[in-house]
Amino acid sequence: MPKGYWITRVDVYDAEQFEKYKAANVELFARYEASFLIRGGAQTLVEGTARGRNVVIEFPSYHAALACWRSAEYSQAATLRRPFSSADIVIIEGV
Repeated sequence: MPKGYWITRVDVYDAEQFEKYKAANVELFARYEASFLIRGGAQTLVEGTARGRNVVIEFPSYHAALACWRSAEYSQAATLRRPFSSADIVIIEGV
């Protein structure tokens, strides 16, 4: 079964508040067996546009990635992120 991925590009306007969002997801991501492949780090824009932070999260399946996103727990955690950040998020099935 192909894995699933959250690919997120985000600009964070309040790093302290963002830490609360991250903390709210620890148990949720563990329950969905999520693994961070990319979480911040140095970046070089070579084409197009960029945001300040990039994150790639791997899930055991596309279904698990969608289920995590659609969960009530993530919906609640996302309310912590939205007031102080702007994001582009796509959920993709791997090959």
